Amino acid sequence: MPLAQRLALLKPTAVNAILGEVQQFRNDGGQPVSLMRGAPDLPTPTHIVEAAEQALRAGRTGYPDNRGESSLREAVSRAIVRRGGPAYSADDEILITTGATLGLYAALGAILDPGDEVLLPEPVYDAYVSAVVQLGAAPCPVPATRIDGRFSWDPNRVADACHSRTRALLVNSPWNPTGTVLTPAEWESLIEIADRHDLFLISDEIYETICYDGHTHVTPAALSDAARRRTILVNSLSKTYSMTGWRVGFCAAPADVISAMFLVLQQSSRGPATFVQDAAVAALDGPQDCVERMTTEYARRRELVLSRLADIPGVELLRPEGGFFAMADVGSLGSSSNQIRRALLNDHAVVVMHGGAYGPSAEGTLRISFASGGDNLDVGLERLEHGLRAIGS
Repeated sequence: MPLAQRLALLKPTAVNAILGEVQQFRNDGGQPVSLMRGAPDLPTPTHIVEAAEQALRAGRTGYPDNRGESSLREAVSRAIVRRGGPAYSADDEILITTGATLGLYAALGAILDPGDEVLLPEPVYDAYVSAVVQLGAAPCPVPATRIDGRFSWDPNRVADACHSRTRALLVNSPWNPTGTVLTPAEWESLIEIADRHDLFLISDEIYETICYDGHTHVTPAALSDAARRRTILVNSLSKTYSMTGWRVGFCAAPADVISAMFLVLQQSSRGPATFVQDAAVAALDGPQDCVERMTTEYARRRELVLSRLADIPGVELLRPEGGFFAMADVGSLGSSSNQIRRALLNDHAVVVMHGGAYGPSAEGTLRISFASGGDNLDVGLERLEHGLRAIGS
């Protein structure tokens, strides 16, 4: 039977495509080490796990409130303020979602009509593009500029890309894959463009707590009342609390926007399990020293990546300001980023992401994850260093 024609507009995400190659490599007897995914290997803090266990024993296994349990919405409201954001009403300005991905889809579904456009910073996380396409809208990547090893989104380029059907800017800070943490001045420039063109600003803040070298995430909604009215915050507990498999996220926006997002969300999701939401309350309201310890560990791993790969001929490491990815400029090695990635897998058994997967402005780079540490990172960096030296020789 024929399948939907819209499938022709989609392609596998870059991660899933590479995972297929990695599985084939394993089937052929290879034993690859992965420095590709943003999957923290640190355990979920004990007090969060215990909260879930207690909730299970208490019978918290029924349907949740489809908007999210009131206790979790209240905890989210408190956490946003504690981290420097504005006050949001737990009653009608916060929505609990099954991870940030579904939150992004609900946000886009609430504001886009077929033919609308969404401006995305390129290098762009490729799953953003698919979400926009599925809704019949047009993703419009706007290439970033790179100055002194830092990617930034030039406001003049962004303004020039705005058209009559442009509806939103979708921005991720700290920015996957580049590692850039947007400054208040950079946010102000984007807010001014959003005001001028009457756009929504969707702020994906999933890496908000993972910042280095004095850089701090600033949510755009905190910069002015006007910015708050335009901003849709999308976040999750996946990275901050090492809870990727728990699938619990949240969104915050003005009440009319949240109401529209809830209408979209309820068509396909009943929300995270009640015991998972209870654990999320424990994460947000409980001691935050676990977050500081994890960020300190990621900072140590970042330094390990930067030092181990510092002196390879033809390779320049870009120092990430946040997140747990480092980009390496390998453009002078004479091959495309995807060719280099494949050579590293097939000849040196190490998995990284090619920058070309994130758009032409990232071509010539590799994205290296330090979300996983220990022997995995040590062995992976040893293979990566050896492989890059071999490719460049």
